[in-house]
Amino acid sequence: MSVHDGHRERLKARYLEHGLDNFNDINVLELLLFYAIPRADTNLIAHELLNRFGSLSGVLEASIQELQNVSGIGENSALLLSLIPQVSRRYMIDKTKPQKKINSASAAGKYFMPIFMYERDEVLYMLCLDSQKCVICCQLISRGVVNSVEANVRKMTELALRFKASSVIISHNHPRGTVRPSREDDIITTNLSRALSAVGITLDDHIIVCGDSFSSYNESGLFRSTFRSVSYTHLTLPTT
Repeated sequence: MSVHDGHRERLKARYLEHGLDNFNDINVLELLLFYAIPRADTNLIAHELLNRFGSLSGVLEASIQELQNVSGIGENSALLLSLIPQVSRRYMIDKTKPQKKINSASAAGKYFMPIFMYERDEVLYMLCLDSQKCVICCQLISRGVVNSVEANVRKMTELALRFKASSVIISHNHPRGTVRPSREDDIITTNLSRALSAVGITLDDHIIVCGDSFSSYNESGLFRSTFRSVSYTHLTLPTT
């Protein structure tokens, strides 16, 4: 058994006995890299990763291409590291599935926030609800800069009709900045509300997510405003 093998076995034993509670970020990266790099000294590679990206979260949120620019990181290692936040995101989304009814801004925020975890792009989703406010489906509408409000409104209206929704909630994220609605947010909310109303479907809310906070058009009264200077609801979910 080599020196590296002995170190690996000791690190695995620590994890099996105590979990990650007594691990520093170097140890966490080392343990992960064991499963993609069978022979090399992963301690040196872990140090290089943290030096390059500044933090554990910075490493895990780096792109595959950025990770592969680090000496010792090949495609398999980069794929493994990039999977961690994506699996975490899927885990959090899955935990929200038992929630059957979305009948408040708080419930909508709890539903949408895991969906936007680790998202670098601005993305727009629509949640279709039945007459009892139970979830029918959640659809990705667009990713990146929204270039055509009209096209997205048409797409969402068609989807709501296809799934026989009684009402819908839309949500998008602000990857950088605040949860304050923009002028473009106001326009798409107004146009969608009118389009849905014309076919007998209600727009219940528009949720804007940024980090661990979200704003609600419904609770802030923006549905009833004329998009002048109005206050809006800014909610931060308690940690559980």
